[in-house]
Amino acid sequence: MGKGDSKEEAKWTFWLLTAGISTTFGAAIPTGYNIGVINAPANYIKEWCNETIFETYGTVLTEGELDTFWAVVVSIFLIGGVIGSLGGAWLADKLGRKQSYLACGFLLVIGGVCFQFCRAVGSVELLLLGRVLVGLAAGLTTSTVPMYLTELAPIELRGALGVFCSMGVTGGVVVGQILSLEEIFGTEELWQFALSFYVLLVITFFVPYHWLPESPKYLYVIKQRRDEAINEIKRLGGKNVKDEYIRQQIESMRSEDVPNSVSDDEETQQTKSKQRSLWSVLTDPTLALPLILVCALQGGQQLSGINAVFFYSVSIFESVGLSSTGAKFANLGAGCLNLFVAFFTPMLMEKFNRRFLALLSCSMCGVFLFALTFIVYFIDHVSWFSYASIIAILLYILFYQIGLGPIPYFIGSELFEVGPRPAAMAMGSIASWGCNFLVAMLFTTLQSAWGAFVFLPFTVTCVLLTLLLKYYLPETRGRHISSIVPLVSNGFRSKPLVPWS
Repeated sequence: MGKGDSKEEAKWTFWLLTAGISTTFGAAIPTGYNIGVINAPANYIKEWCNETIFETYGTVLTEGELDTFWAVVVSIFLIGGVIGSLGGAWLADKLGRKQSYLACGFLLVIGGVCFQFCRAVGSVELLLLGRVLVGLAAGLTTSTVPMYLTELAPIELRGALGVFCSMGVTGGVVVGQILSLEEIFGTEELWQFALSFYVLLVITFFVPYHWLPESPKYLYVIKQRRDEAINEIKRLGGKNVKDEYIRQQIESMRSEDVPNSVSDDEETQQTKSKQRSLWSVLTDPTLALPLILVCALQGGQQLSGINAVFFYSVSIFESVGLSSTGAKFANLGAGCLNLFVAFFTPMLMEKFNRRFLALLSCSMCGVFLFALTFIVYFIDHVSWFSYASIIAILLYILFYQIGLGPIPYFIGSELFEVGPRPAAMAMGSIASWGCNFLVAMLFTTLQSAWGAFVFLPFTVTCVLLTLLLKYYLPETRGRHISSIVPLVSNGFRSKPLVPWS
């Protein structure tokens, strides 16, 4: 489909919505849930770990050793995310996009079972195994689900459907925070239910899995099962799909497939070349710039400081005079704002250019992070700075969610053709989870050493990312991949901002 295609055909159909809702609630929300659920009941889980280790091994951990063990419990999820991202490229090509989603659900369910029964059997190993498994599922989710959804969608709806994963992760964090409150499951007796509750979502929203469509592009380009691909296009197009729409979709896929004039042997060889290994993608100079853009956006999403801001916001809310409990609820409110803005991102992606939203988001995040640094440094000297800090946090969250939050999840699907796309999405996901791990490990230490200036590295990240995107990110909304790839195929000598019609 190109720019001149009929807008009437770019519509939300039953199977398009079903795939979006199923993957969002079945994998993306559980991914965010496992990020947000672990903090509130941390003290109860740590006490249980200490008691269980003593009962099992006869060892009493010191406070420092217990803190180290807990850091392992938290961070092993992020390590699992890195490994899961790496495996995403292989699974997406070998099993297909749809079955990769099934693998996410399987890992999530097994992880949830580990959480539910670790206390009953008195096993900290089961708790650690559960965190590894949900981490693997999280990495697999962020590397394959956005790709699956964008390959199902017509070009006009590609961004709108692509942000479903981002919305799910954002919503899952909030749901995890809510269900882990002491008023619900975050108690000494019920914390295992808090950790495993998401399994109900996974099981419920995997019910329609059998009937979900496979990616037509995967079937047509990678597997060469063209009749099946065309059938999936018809299903996705709905009952009243027009022949012209089907023809346009086939032409779109052919542009990413092997030339029609080659012989059978040549076609077989070229078809194999569509299944690009991770190493071949990393060493291909024509893919260097788009790979840098994807990794910079996904890594920059974490290094922009969103998790650090949420971590620090509790103490800022307390500085205004809120109680510890009140500050936690205010922090939850900030998370709800994040989710509220996320609900509008499908409309934003459909109506506004990616470049505009990404540049606005990155630049304004940098502005408000710098403002937050200045405000927090002088917060004890100016009475109204406490309230100014809250405004800075809320505006940062607002601008983060209109671009830097959702766009990195799916931009790889718009910069890469079908062959190298799984490897590119996997590398982007690795950058995301790896940078998330760095922030989790270093933020508290840097905060103690630098104080308010801990936000400056995040500010610098936003500035550098803004410059990179300004000069090298092509506009991808409403454009076919065959017109985008040549714009970024010449490394940093590329000129991706050429006019287009």
